[in-house]
Amino acid sequence: MEINWFTIAIGATAAVVLLFRDWRLTFAALLLNYLAQALFLAQQRFVPPDLAIFGLELSTLVFVKLITGVAVTLILGITALTFSREYGLENLDEFGLAELRRAARAAQRQRASAPFQFSDYVVPFWAGVLALMASLALPRIYPIGPSAAVDFAWYWLTLIGLLTIATATDLLKIGLGLLLCTSAIDLLYVAVVSAPEASGLNVVPLVLLSLINVLLALAVAYLSGLLYGRLKTLELSELYRR
Repeated sequence: MEINWFTIAIGATAAVVLLFRDWRLTFAALLLNYLAQALFLAQQRFVPPDLAIFGLELSTLVFVKLITGVAVTLILGITALTFSREYGLENLDEFGLAELRRAARAAQRQRASAPFQFSDYVVPFWAGVLALMASLALPRIYPIGPSAAVDFAWYWLTLIGLLTIATATDLLKIGLGLLLCTSAIDLLYVAVVSAPEASGLNVVPLVLLSLINVLLALAVAYLSGLLYGRLKTLELSELYRR
């Protein structure tokens, strides 16, 4: 199977989303993933180039993908920045403030004593290994796209997205998994309908797919606000303790 640098970039950035918990790393990886997808689509020339920038011939599809990635990352990034700080403390009484200080000290001691928990990465790592094996085997068993590179990219994004959702510990990570799955659908649609025997690429479904990505990011931001307003955390484990 032909592997190029852009498919490697798509695979590596999606793996970072699956493996790591720090939203600073995962959001940056998501943005780079959108960039890698845009460059991959430009390389494969599913859509004839209609723009010339700095001597490079690119299609509008590339810019739609980039704008979608930037918009989604900004929405999730602002959400993470907002709910990683403490707001509304003036409305708490002295007992509530004391409880927050105690929880902050306990969390600081826990981070200092165990800054890196290897066990937290065992399940995502082996899940990623299984996803890699499946993504390499499925294009040969059940090819759908016009090339093996396309099949690998969309199988990989779908599996990593599902595994990210399954192993997520907070709401933002679930949003990342959903966005990877929708990106896989977007990539496969563009590749399949651009084939010579297909009906051809239509701008309306592309706009709808990009809109779905943005709406998913907004929905995750809204649900994060509801969860944080109720529990003062985005950790899903807190739902089972209350």
